[in-house]
Amino acid sequence: MRNTRVGAGIGIGLVIGALGLSAPAAVAVGSPASDSGIHIRSGNGSPGSTVTVSTRACGSETYGKGTSEVAGAFHLFAGDRKGELVGTFEIPEGAEPGVDTVIVKCPPRIKMTYTYKITDRVPTGAVAAGFGAASDKGTQLAVGGVLIVGAAAGGVIRVRRRMSGIRT
Repeated sequence: MRNTRVGAGIGIGLVIGALGLSAPAAVAVGSPASDSGIHIRSGNGSPGSTVTVSTRACGSETYGKGTSEVAGAFHLFAGDRKGELVGTFEIPEGAEPGVDTVIVKCPPRIKMTYTYKITDRVPTGAVAAGFGAASDKGTQLAVGGVLIVGAAAGGVIRVRRRMSGIRT
């Protein structure tokens, strides 16, 4: 009976932990860029980076034209998903930090506009996820190792007590 309650508690804890860990990932993925119907991957581009523009607002069309104020004209073609048009362009190396406006046009008279930020540098290093500095891996590994060893020791003690017949 006690094992059932412990197992249920562990199961509930695992589910809550999994949901807690997946929530930041769900937030990071994000939603459509805006009500414009345009999705831009590389939301904050930097000079030299590739920006991917996609939309499903063109319906059954298989072609669209796009224009970026910074990078110029680009084309959108049918993507991997049905009804989606995808196009890419590269932000020029000399682009100044600021805002870029992307305009997408599809036949017969569909026009969508979206703006995104151009940053002054390419991101480098680890993502700040709240677990301390990326250079402090030794401490993180030590704490993780202690937790794993503690869990293993607890399991060994439980099995030995069960095998010897000592119960409390």
